[in-house]
Amino acid sequence: MFYLIGLGLNEHGISKEGLLAVSACKKVYFENYTVDFPFTAHQVEEVIGKKVVPADREKVEDLSIVDEAKKLNVALLVYGSPLSATTHITLVNECRASGVKYRIIYAASIFDAVAETGLQIYKFGKTASMPAWQKNFEPDSFMDTVKDNLKMGAHSLMLIDIGLDFQRALKQLELSAIKHGIKLDKLVVCQALGTRNSKITYRTLEELHEFSGVSKPYCIIIPGKLHFVEEDVINGFGPKK
Repeated sequence: MFYLIGLGLNEHGISKEGLLAVSACKKVYFENYTVDFPFTAHQVEEVIGKKVVPADREKVEDLSIVDEAKKLNVALLVYGSPLSATTHITLVNECRASGVKYRIIYAASIFDAVAETGLQIYKFGKTASMPAWQKNFEPDSFMDTVKDNLKMGAHSLMLIDIGLDFQRALKQLELSAIKHGIKLDKLVVCQALGTRNSKITYRTLEELHEFSGVSKPYCIIIPGKLHFVEEDVINGFGPKK
């Protein structure tokens, strides 16, 4: 049997249901390529009471984990909620096609936690992903998503590529916005939500350029049209007067 289990947002975020499933597994994989983790594999091992096997993108996408699950109970532990990363639905689909029993055990994710900003979840538009730019390759199509959201007055949640530091991400965002004719005003930066290092900041682009030491994982929100209740809450994360 195959178990796809969400770890939540910190090392203690796995549910009791998840812990029971792990206890029944002969092999436990730890997916390690979709996020800059705010905790270590060792911390997870201490919580679940078992050793984990790191699983990179190649390991997950070659579907060999499903083959193993034909013979023994296997778990894949995933940061946040297990189906937030689109890759993982392929594992579930392969289980269906192969006749392998499976179970999905959910947990909290960034999509839940951003509500702490005061921005209403149902007012978010499509999620955008910012890749790290490489030499001679500077993709900015994520700004098309932002542009569409802003036309509707919707908020844009921007997930940041693993390994991309904050100031570099901010520069990419600024250059992409100029290219797409989007004027950036105040932005929301969410750092390590759901952990002890959790922090939410609401600042102008100029003010954010002075920031350093931003905790990972972090995300950036470009607010759309604000309801007065949203405005009241989010201003509380602005500079202290």
